[in-house]
Amino acid sequence: MDFFLNQELNLINFLVFFLSALALLFIVLFFVMYAIYGQRKILGWMQGRIGPNRVGPYGLFQTAADVLKLLLKEDVIPAKADRSLFLIAPIVAFAPAFAVLAVMPFTDRIHFADIGVGLLYYIGISSISTIGVLMGGWASNNKWALIGAMRAVAQMISYELPLVIAALGVVLMAGSINLIDIVHAQQNMWNIIPQFLGFVVFFIASISELNRTPFDLTEAESELIAGYQTEYSGFRFAFFMLAEYTYLFAMGALVTVLYLGGWYPPLPILGFIPGWIWFLVKLLLYVFMPFWFQATFPRVRVDQLMEFAWKVLLPLSLLNIVLTAFIKAVF
Repeated sequence: MDFFLNQELNLINFLVFFLSALALLFIVLFFVMYAIYGQRKILGWMQGRIGPNRVGPYGLFQTAADVLKLLLKEDVIPAKADRSLFLIAPIVAFAPAFAVLAVMPFTDRIHFADIGVGLLYYIGISSISTIGVLMGGWASNNKWALIGAMRAVAQMISYELPLVIAALGVVLMAGSINLIDIVHAQQNMWNIIPQFLGFVVFFIASISELNRTPFDLTEAESELIAGYQTEYSGFRFAFFMLAEYTYLFAMGALVTVLYLGGWYPPLPILGFIPGWIWFLVKLLLYVFMPFWFQATFPRVRVDQLMEFAWKVLLPLSLLNIVLTAFIKAVF
């Protein structure tokens, strides 16, 4: 991609980027489909069940059947909903989750954009998804949907701060907010070792940003039915699901870039294995963790969620910045 990125925009470049983005979209759709299948299988295994096993060999086509069912369902719009906001909210939630992948370096050659402020771009664009969630909850004219949306906003603001401050430790180590430079800075040692405290804070905050267990208060079924998605059905509901799992893919890629060495192998002797395979293995390892937590941890209360963010994660992220600055100044 570097060759085309360094050329002036013309018809050929446009077609290359358009087809590449289309290919990435299909890869993301494939990932989403089988991430849901994997989630069901992992939960089934941990709970002593078989999981999907009816549609196709080993149930491999179960998610495809579910998607087809959603697409064929009637698209219901509540009579008293804010129609325009109700219609565009799923798109506003999904588009940023896909747009952040543009700056993600999957290998030293496979990336769609190489901008100097890649980390800043990711953080800024990904925050827009919350606006889509708030729009969906507000426009539904449903108290459960509105409460779920308000929870999503409060949760995003509370956990975005420690997440960004934890990532600043990586920026100090690399001396850059370019994601490719951050990966190159980990050629000899992954950031998870010198930035272990920052990694723990970032990892917990990222689970909350994804609204996954034990921080899935925005969709708490026992309290809010389905939260901000309560009034959505058919393909619009599928769009919210697509946004959720695309963001899981994007967050896994970001953790891989910031803390797990990107496409670099754990040992130089393993360098013969292509970088994209290492990137994929690390990404899937991150994706496995929320599924594991879903079968393991209970959901926390709202007050516990807020206290943990402001009284535990935020001080720890600030401490990580001080320690990183001290180490950089001394060594």
